[in-house]
Amino acid sequence: MLLVGAILLAVFVLPAPWGLAVVAAAAVVEVAETAFWLWLSRRRTVQMGPETLVGASGQVVTPCTPLGQVRVGGELWRARCDEGAAAGEPVRVVALEGLTLVVERAT
Repeated sequence: MLLVGAILLAVFVLPAPWGLAVVAAAAVVEVAETAFWLWLSRRRTVQMGPETLVGASGQVVTPCTPLGQVRVGGELWRARCDEGAAAGEPVRVVALEGLTLVVERAT
């Protein structure tokens, strides 16, 4: 967008030698900005799917004795906690078995 503004400025307002300099500077800024945003977007890979739940923290909604429900990442999941956990306790996801999370109490 800066390049379009520089071209319009060069054509309608600035004298000949300055117009070329402004367009060149705007082109350099546009290229640098594009390279920066591409670099920033490629820093991390996309994380999706059930494997991202392992290691996540959550909170028990209904008591897990041993089956109950937990809220992880804003979603309600069926969970199994072998040691048992009361409602409101923080838990950590250890594994995923089908659509059931295996959780343990957070320390």
